[in-house]
Amino acid sequence: MNETATLIGHKQILVVDNDAGRSQQLTTILAFVGEHYIHCSQEQAGKMLSDTSHILTVILTGNVSIDCVSLIKANPSVPFILHDVLDANELASSVNVIGTLFAPLNYAQLTELIHHCHQYHNKLPRKAMKLGSSALFRSLIGSSEMMAQVRFLIEQVAKTPASVLVLGESGTGKEVVARNIHNLSERAKAPFVPLNCGAIPAELLESELFGHEKGAFTGAISTRKGRFELAEGGTLFLDEIGDMPQPMQVKLLRVLQERTFERVGGSKSIKANVRIIAATHQDLEEMIKAGSFREDLFYRLNVFPIETPALRERKEDIPLLLKELLTRFEHEQGKTLRFTEKAIESLMEHPWAGNVRELSNLIERMLIMYGEQIVDVAELPFKYQHIDVQVYNPEYPEELQEQDVINALFSGFDYDDDDEDLSDEPQVETHVANEAQNSVDAALLPTDGLNLKEHLADLEVSLIKQSLIKHDFVVARAAETLGMRRTTLVEKMRKYDLQKPSE
Repeated sequence: MNETATLIGHKQILVVDNDAGRSQQLTTILAFVGEHYIHCSQEQAGKMLSDTSHILTVILTGNVSIDCVSLIKANPSVPFILHDVLDANELASSVNVIGTLFAPLNYAQLTELIHHCHQYHNKLPRKAMKLGSSALFRSLIGSSEMMAQVRFLIEQVAKTPASVLVLGESGTGKEVVARNIHNLSERAKAPFVPLNCGAIPAELLESELFGHEKGAFTGAISTRKGRFELAEGGTLFLDEIGDMPQPMQVKLLRVLQERTFERVGGSKSIKANVRIIAATHQDLEEMIKAGSFREDLFYRLNVFPIETPALRERKEDIPLLLKELLTRFEHEQGKTLRFTEKAIESLMEHPWAGNVRELSNLIERMLIMYGEQIVDVAELPFKYQHIDVQVYNPEYPEELQEQDVINALFSGFDYDDDDEDLSDEPQVETHVANEAQNSVDAALLPTDGLNLKEHLADLEVSLIKQSLIKHDFVVARAAETLGMRRTTLVEKMRKYDLQKPSE
C-alpha cells in the first residue's frame, strides 16, 4: 500500500537492492517511520532514475555494480545513501553520496540522513540560478545569504494559499517580494491589487477595500467595486498594515475568517477568493502591547513571515544592485554611467537609511549630473563620501590660462561678439580706459613695448591681493568681488603663493 500511495504527490525513497530479504527489512523500517518508498533491482535503477523529479534519495545496498556507480555521477541532483555496501569508501568520495546507514538500523540516524536529503534538494544550485535569473526579482538582486534566504522563502510559500506578512524597513522592496509571491503562485494570471493602508483616509478605507452601493453616502453616485472584488482570484497586497485604524482591523479580521464581505451600504454577502499579503515597517508586536493593533489579526496575517533585510546589513550586494539599477535606467532613459572602484567602496560604507530606494534615487541623480561619464568619490554628494577624496586638478596650457585672465578682466563689459576690432567701439574704449585708470600699472603702452603675458599676470596678482586684503582674506567674499568661483580663486592663490600674512 505504501508503494502505491507514493506514486501520487510525494517524493519517494528509491531502495536499490538485489537481496529481497535485506530490502524487505529496510522498507519495513521506512514504512514504520512514515517515509514513502519504492524498491527496484540494480538492473532497473537506471530506468527508475530517468525521471528524478519524484525521487528524494536513493539507498544503494549490497554489492554495487559498475552501472550503479555510474548512476551516482550521472545524477548529481539526487542525494545517495549507502547501506551495507562493500568498498563503500570509494563511493563515498562522490559529493552527492551524503551518508551511510550503519547496522543495526535505528530511527535517529535514518531521520537525520533523510533530513539531510531534504536540505540537499532545498539548496540545489540550479534552483537558486533559476530563481535569481527571473526578471521578477528586480530589487531582490544580491548574492548575500540574507537575500538567498528571502528568495528561498518566496519560492516555498508561493505555491501555497498561506497568508504572508512581509516585514522590513521602508525601501527594502516589500512590494517586490509580494509581487514575486503572486507571480510564482497559481494565482499569477489573476490580478495583483496593491493598497497602501496609510495613504487612504480612515473614513474612506472601508469603501476602498469593500466597495460601496449607490447612495451609500454623500457622493456615492454609483455602485463601485472595492479592492477585494478587483483582486478576485488573485492577490490583495495591504501595504503599511500597521497604519490601518482599529475599526477596520476588526472588519478585515472578519473577512479573513469568513471569506465573505458586504459593500458599504449593501446587505448582500460577496465571497472573497483572495490571497492576502500584508506588509509593514512597524513592530506589530510592540503595537499589540500598546493596544494599537489587534493580536488576533496579527496571528491571522503572520502565518508565514518574510523579513526583507536592510541594505546596510548586506553591503556586499551593492555592486550587483548598482549594475542592475544602471541597466534598468539605461533601458528607460537611454544613458548610463560607471562608478570607479573607490566610489563603490565609498557607497558600501554608507548606512543607507532609505535602503534600495535611496540607492536608486542616488543613481538617477548621478545620471542627471554625469550621464555617460565615470563617477569617482569626488563626484558623489558629500554625505556619500566615506573615504578620502582625491580631487583631480588638471594643469591647463598657458594659452587657456591667459584667456581665463582676460575673460575675468573683461567679464563686466558689454560688447558685440560679431565685431572683431574692439577699438572701433567707443563704449568699450571708455570701459577699458576707466578700468585701466583704476588698475596698478595699467597705463598706456610704453614706447619700447612690454611683455603682455607678464603684465597681465602682474595685474591679476595685484587685483587678487587688493580683493583679499579688502575682505581680510575671506576667500568666498574676495572671489565674489572678482567675479570668479571660489575654487578658481583658491587655485590662483596657490599658483601665485598668496597667503594671509601671519599676525
